[in-house]
Amino acid sequence: MTKCRRVAVAAAELVYYGANHRGDVMDKLITRASSINRALDQIGDKWCLLIIQEVFWGISSFNELMAATGVSRGVLSNRLKWLQSVDCLHRKADADGGKRMRYHLTQKSVDLYDSALMALAWERRFSDTPDMDTVELVHLRCGHTFSPQMRCAACRAELCMHDVSYRPGPGATRDARSKKIRRRSSIPVEEVPSNRTLYRNLINLVGDRWTANVIALSFHGLSRFEEFLQELPVATNILADRLKFLVDQGIYWQRAYRQRPLRFEYRLTEKGEALYPWFLALLQWGDKWCSPDGSGKPMCLTHRPCGRSLRGQATCSACGGALQAHQVKFVLETASAL
Repeated sequence: MTKCRRVAVAAAELVYYGANHRGDVMDKLITRASSINRALDQIGDKWCLLIIQEVFWGISSFNELMAATGVSRGVLSNRLKWLQSVDCLHRKADADGGKRMRYHLTQKSVDLYDSALMALAWERRFSDTPDMDTVELVHLRCGHTFSPQMRCAACRAELCMHDVSYRPGPGATRDARSKKIRRRSSIPVEEVPSNRTLYRNLINLVGDRWTANVIALSFHGLSRFEEFLQELPVATNILADRLKFLVDQGIYWQRAYRQRPLRFEYRLTEKGEALYPWFLALLQWGDKWCSPDGSGKPMCLTHRPCGRSLRGQATCSACGGALQAHQVKFVLETASAL
């Protein structure tokens, strides 16, 4: 399908569904509780993801972060305040007693380590990113270079989205989600000046909470415009834009399921399905850190091949061992960091 044709289809769906979506006239929409949605509401923004990544690499002062990300002073200040408010960063003066303030990871943001590893694995597989050729990951426990893998902690099998089933958990309540209208940033990730931004393409995809929300819903079998619209507090024109973007990026392929009026299903490609480990890591992070009332997981996952409750674990491809931040060395050109 041509690009112009996809634009026309998106516009048709916008006209057809726009008048029927109650979220267009409400400040909030009540949706099913989701740890992924809650996590994305906290960090599902391109600049938040880039800032956290830079702090992982040891870039911690305001001016250093502004130079590394290419973000404006105002946007950087806004995102740093936000990340502090959700306890993903804390700010304190230099240890030498100087006046310069630096931003540091909290335990909450350190726990995003698995999702960072899964992002690296996806980027290396699907993107032509020259920086990735300069990266070497070494598992200090076994001494070998490795590629991160997401495995079932119970049976140690590598995970596939089709092998996972879902049922409501103890926290399967309802969430009141704000209907935000922040647009996708006009600055391409490719123009971010940092040479440490190793998963630029993934951040370009998921660094907008609506594209990430839509992909996450696809893992639960949703595929149609009106199904996504029912689950998300998003305006119809924004949803149409995000679906078009995901088709253009090769995450979805389209299949017409109705001719009059023309309607499409949006199905994950291989590239889209391979995002599952990143989303699983994010879901587990959201289960741990983003429950507003401590009621428990909104959703319980089962690994069908072994029949056990699923806990995904980032593992070393060389020895199969679980990966911990202090046991992995990143080598980037001549620099290394934990």
